[in-house]
Amino acid sequence: MKLLKLVPDNTNIGFVRVRHIAFALTLLLTVLGVAAVGVRGLNMGVDFVGGLMVEAKFPSPPPLDKVRTDIDAMNVGEVSLQQFGDPRTVSIRLPLPESSDEGATDKLVRQVQSGVEAKYPGVTFSRYDAVSGKVSGELIQNGILAVLLAIVGIAIFSWFRYEWQFGVSTFVAIMHDVLMTLGFFAVTRMEFDLNIVAAVLTIVGYSINDKMVIDDRIRENMRKYRKMDMKALIDLSVNETLPRTVMTSVTVMLALGALLLFGGHVLRGFSAAMMLGIVIGTYSSVYVSSSLLITLGLKPEPADRKSATPAKAERVGDGARP
Repeated sequence: MKLLKLVPDNTNIGFVRVRHIAFALTLLLTVLGVAAVGVRGLNMGVDFVGGLMVEAKFPSPPPLDKVRTDIDAMNVGEVSLQQFGDPRTVSIRLPLPESSDEGATDKLVRQVQSGVEAKYPGVTFSRYDAVSGKVSGELIQNGILAVLLAIVGIAIFSWFRYEWQFGVSTFVAIMHDVLMTLGFFAVTRMEFDLNIVAAVLTIVGYSINDKMVIDDRIRENMRKYRKMDMKALIDLSVNETLPRTVMTSVTVMLALGALLLFGGHVLRGFSAAMMLGIVIGTYSSVYVSSSLLITLGLKPEPADRKSATPAKAERVGDGARP
C-alpha cells in the first residue's frame, strides 16, 4: 500500500530567497493588525467588560433599531445589540442591576426575555452570562499577563536552549502570530472573551512546537555541515521538516473545521482563532523566524567548534556524521 505524501521527498523550495518579501509582508500585516486594534478596538465579551449578556435567536433577521427601542422601553438601562454567527442571532448586552443579589439578575433576564418574546414570537434564548466589573477587570489583567509571560518564557527558553538569535527570532514570530490574531478579531468584530484568550495561548504553544522542530533540525545540520553556506543550510533544514509541518497543520485544520461547523456559537470564535493561528504560525515558522536567523548574524559554525580537532572538523565538513 502506497503511503500518502503531501510533500514529495525531493522537495527543495528556496524559502530564504524570498525572505525580504516575507519580512516586508510580515511587517505590513503586523502594522495593519495593530492599527485595526487601535482604531476599531476589540469587541470585548462580558468576561472582560462586565455586565449582562443575553443571546437571542429570532425566526428571521430582526431590525436592530426596533429591537433596541423595544428593550429601552423596559427601563433596564443602556442596551447594546450586536449580530453574530448569523443575522438571526443577536447579543443583547445590559448593565447589571444595582442590587448584587443573584435573584435580581435572574429577574432582569426574565423581564427582558418575556418582553422580547411578546414583541417577536418564536424567538429563543440559548444562554446568558453575568460578570461584575471588578471580576472583568481582573480577567483582563490576568489574560494579558498570561499571554505576555508565555511569550517571554518561551523566548528565554529558546535563548538558553540554542543561541540568542533563536530566542529573538522566536519572540518576533510569536508576537507576529498574536498581533495578527488580535487584528483579525478587531476587523471581524467577533466577540473576544476568555475562550479567545485560551485560543491565543494555544496558538502560542502550537507555533513554538512547530518552530522548535525546525530549530532543532537547523542545529543538527550546523554540526553536520559546518562548511555549508547558512542560506543553503536553513533551506535544507526547513525542507527536511516540511512534510511533518504540512501533515500536522492539515490534520489540526480538519479537526478545527469540524468544530467551526458543528461546535455552535460558544466554540465558533475559538475555532476561528485557532484556524487563523495555524496558518499564520506555519507561515511565520517557515518564512520568517528561520530566515531571520541570517539577518541576526547566526554563523554556520556551532558554538563548540573550538573543541573539535582540525581533522575531525574536516571530516564533518565533508559530510560525515560527527
